[in-house]
Amino acid sequence: MTEGVIEEIGLAQRTLDEGRRFARRMYLPRVLGLAMGAICIGGGLWQQDVHPAVWAALILNTLVWPHLAYPLARRSRNPYRAELRNLMVDSASGGAWIVMLGFNLVPSAVLASMLAMDKTSVGGLRFLGRCLGAQVAAVAIVAAILAATVGIEVRLESSVAVVLASLPLLMIYPIAVGITAHRLARRVRRQNVTLAALSSTDGLSGLLNRMHWEKAVAGEFERCRRGGQQSTLMMLDIDHFKAINDSYGHPAGDEVIRRVAQILRATLRSHDLAGRYGGEEFGVVLPATQAEGSKVIAERIRRRVESTVLDARHGIRATISIGIAAFAPEDADHVAWIARADRALYQAKAGGRNRALNHDPMEDQPSRSRS
Repeated sequence: MTEGVIEEIGLAQRTLDEGRRFARRMYLPRVLGLAMGAICIGGGLWQQDVHPAVWAALILNTLVWPHLAYPLARRSRNPYRAELRNLMVDSASGGAWIVMLGFNLVPSAVLASMLAMDKTSVGGLRFLGRCLGAQVAAVAIVAAILAATVGIEVRLESSVAVVLASLPLLMIYPIAVGITAHRLARRVRRQNVTLAALSSTDGLSGLLNRMHWEKAVAGEFERCRRGGQQSTLMMLDIDHFKAINDSYGHPAGDEVIRRVAQILRATLRSHDLAGRYGGEEFGVVLPATQAEGSKVIAERIRRRVESTVLDARHGIRATISIGIAAFAPEDADHVAWIARADRALYQAKAGGRNRALNHDPMEDQPSRSRS
């Protein structure tokens, strides 16, 4: 028996560690499922006069096999492929016991349905088809052997004792699989949240990357245009950053970027959106903020950067220049808004750096390179 783990049958792509983890995940569910399967099958065999060897086979299959299957998979050169073979053995064994039960209706149906649920949860309909093939083959082989030796006695009727013996597998095991599937779903959701955060975050600064920050700017631009709201955009640049890299090396420059990003996070409000625009340049969206209020925030950021040792190993200090542009309905799109803030940043650079300037339409000039 298996746990409800959604897996694709991409055998060639499975690493050794992945295969071993897969085998480990299958171990406890197999122990639990086969133990309850032993009760289900044992109830059916109890009403028959079976040979002691059949009971020995049941013990080996349901109580010993799970503890053999796990090390067999772990020690295999391809643990994932080996564990899939183990799962197919489980299905084939179930088919064999259906014949040994004389096709007793209730335990046979319970065994077949639980095995089908298992295999579908593991590999979908494709893997289920493979396991059903193994199960049908086992039914045919065992039936042929019994027909040629002791004969087959079909016992479709299920006594009350047989029905009761089938209930643990029918009722408890699906709950166990459901709990496992729920845990897996929660883990997948957490991973998806993490992946979404990683895909939108700049790895060095921990702020939004350029693509997602520009999406935020575009969204704020449309909100302001529709509702007549007022918001402000800031573009920030670390002054003389090339000199820092040249003098202390790129690791020191990376540390300076990280520290400036930390200051931004610590200074901005919870609803402000900061991103790394590229290199040593950052962008900030200040929703529902007019130019005067944004100038106060910009000055607070500028002073904190100026007063902070940005790399303790080399005692590096630096300053930043900031360009500010309030939302203007005349802008064609958010790109034009960013361009105005960028021009204000150039004006701050050209005016001596270490300052924050609001965009001045009278001084609109194409952006130039900054250092």
